[in-house]
Amino acid sequence: MSSDLKHTRNIGIMAHIDAGKTTTSERILYYTGRVHRIGEVDDGNATMDWMVQEQERGITITSAATTTFWKYRDQLYKINLIDTPGHVDFTVEVERALRVLDGAVAVFCAVGGVEPQSETVWRQANKYNVPRIAFVNKMDRAGADFHGVVQQMIDKLGAHPVPVQIPIGAEENFEGLIDLIEMKAIIFEDGADPLTNFTVQPIPEEMAEEAEEWRMKLVEACAEMDDSILERYLEDHHSITSEELMTVLRRETVEGVIVPVFCGAAFKNKGVQRLLNGVVAYLPSPTDVGAVKGKDPRDDREIILEPRADEPFSALAFKIATDPYVGRLVFMRVYSGTINAGDTVLNVRTGKRERINRLFQMHANKQNPVPSVSAGDICAGVGFKDLQTGDTLCAVHKPVLLESMEFPEPVIWIAVEPKTQADMDRLGQALGKLAEEDPTFKVKTDPDSGQTIISGMGELHLEILIDRLKREFKVECNQGRPQVAYKEAITKSYTHRELFRKQTGGRGKFADITVELMPAEDSVPGLTFVNEIRGGNVPKEFIPSVEKGFREAMLNGPMAGFPLDSLKVILKDGSYHPVDSDSLSFEIAARQAFRHAAPKCSPVLLEPVMNAEVVTPEEFVGDVIGDFNKRRSKVEGMESKAGSRVIKAKVPLAENFGYVTVLRTLTSGRATSTMEFSHFEEVPAELAKKIIEVTTGKSFK
Repeated sequence: MSSDLKHTRNIGIMAHIDAGKTTTSERILYYTGRVHRIGEVDDGNATMDWMVQEQERGITITSAATTTFWKYRDQLYKINLIDTPGHVDFTVEVERALRVLDGAVAVFCAVGGVEPQSETVWRQANKYNVPRIAFVNKMDRAGADFHGVVQQMIDKLGAHPVPVQIPIGAEENFEGLIDLIEMKAIIFEDGADPLTNFTVQPIPEEMAEEAEEWRMKLVEACAEMDDSILERYLEDHHSITSEELMTVLRRETVEGVIVPVFCGAAFKNKGVQRLLNGVVAYLPSPTDVGAVKGKDPRDDREIILEPRADEPFSALAFKIATDPYVGRLVFMRVYSGTINAGDTVLNVRTGKRERINRLFQMHANKQNPVPSVSAGDICAGVGFKDLQTGDTLCAVHKPVLLESMEFPEPVIWIAVEPKTQADMDRLGQALGKLAEEDPTFKVKTDPDSGQTIISGMGELHLEILIDRLKREFKVECNQGRPQVAYKEAITKSYTHRELFRKQTGGRGKFADITVELMPAEDSVPGLTFVNEIRGGNVPKEFIPSVEKGFREAMLNGPMAGFPLDSLKVILKDGSYHPVDSDSLSFEIAARQAFRHAAPKCSPVLLEPVMNAEVVTPEEFVGDVIGDFNKRRSKVEGMESKAGSRVIKAKVPLAENFGYVTVLRTLTSGRATSTMEFSHFEEVPAELAKKIIEVTTGKSFK
């Protein structure tokens, strides 16, 4: 087996829910010899959907990783594969997988086309510049339309798709595909052994013209991007060889300019072997992606790390999982260097050294121990004491900080309480482990009621987490009703002087500050703190305490105790006492200043607003829109798609609990809906009063 990095591919499978990601992953595992029996999502025995909850619901919840091998043109290639979820509540799993992958396979349903979550994952892949190839799946389903999906990729995703195959027939007549590079037909045989269920034949006469037309489009696409092919195209396009086309296609795919498009029906074992050839032929190896940039944490100098085994070690921890047998598993992408089991590495965030006891190559939830891993590998390690998702691990003597990941804020919360005293002790530990695994899941204790509050990305997200508490951690919980995670913001500026003085006999406390509170420019998240004190009215060592006081005060807004997302504070003036002043005095003064000044800055309440998309038969359009209007929604558009109507709207999350049930009733179960977080928006004043009264228990003045 070649250890050459050129023959490694780190890829992920991404798509909208139900486009067939896991089915495609299962076929890849089967064809590469990783499993000897094909698992099915519908039967609940898919290898990559190993969690009980995934098998019961037929959805992917956690991204599963595996390593497999594929032979292409007499060369064995190593493929590290990550199967990601499609459901919007688990979007963080896609985000962190794309952060560490070199390439991705975007799966589209030939009937559904480009669906809302396809657009979300496409945007995420754009964000991390991940090269893609596309697979139009389910070509055997009624309503399959390959060319329609390719057009939607242009219209909805702004992509540049280049079909390298076209289907022969569609729906129940889907027989095979035409390879536009080799100009050969691949005909599939139903019911035959999946490994040998196809024959390569000349292109059928009735499709010769269509094949020639699409081949010309492929050549034209390559000619646009390569001058030497353009010259030959103008002279005699028949002289352009398939090797030349593939060289241009590979180069432009790695650059992220084009997306080669494949087609098939994974469930019927059609087209997956050709897709695997495409993964190897067009998607980049770690060497194609090239050097990774990092910063020296000591002086912010840029460091370039080449993907070579002899470079200093660097890796990014992109996922943490709790395994009942080996404990805390940390998934890592190694960018440079080599690490052996038992080595010590530096965690740049904490500045502490961590020892990696054991290293594993993953196959879904099974671990295969390996002695060492090198640049370009994806693996899991055990033995870390203090590690979070997004941490950089590096050689102790060559510190480097890699770009981390940003995670969305939770939009929904519920209160949970343990049923028995025994559950109480286990609950804290279990929630801690789940929060470690999932950066979009937050746990806190309500200071007033003492209740444990858990928050996440949606109802399904929290439902799964509570189910995991019960099954994996054996903790029984009572839970409250889901609540919206509101936020607060200020809309005006206000200048305030805060004098904090306390005399208790002996040494007292003293701090005096004048501050201006205002909304941050462009709503920059977090606290923007500006120190305008000159001449030592307040000693330098006390300034960070003022900033800390405001940062902590932002967690409890002036209206109903909801957090503020952004705030700007200018420290204008102040004074101190040579004996009584200390850091704590200035921190307390800052908190009190916030408490007194924030209510005078015209605070407002913000609520999460969701992007909703409903696909409904024509006859229910009026009912669906009528229902949206009752929910303070803004209907933004409507389009026709395959005999149905697609309605797009912005809906406040507060109005949307239990929406799926209502929609089923309205449309006799024939409509489907998807929803994802869009932005925070100001709550109308009358409604804000009611929310504050309910939250605080005080009547609103």
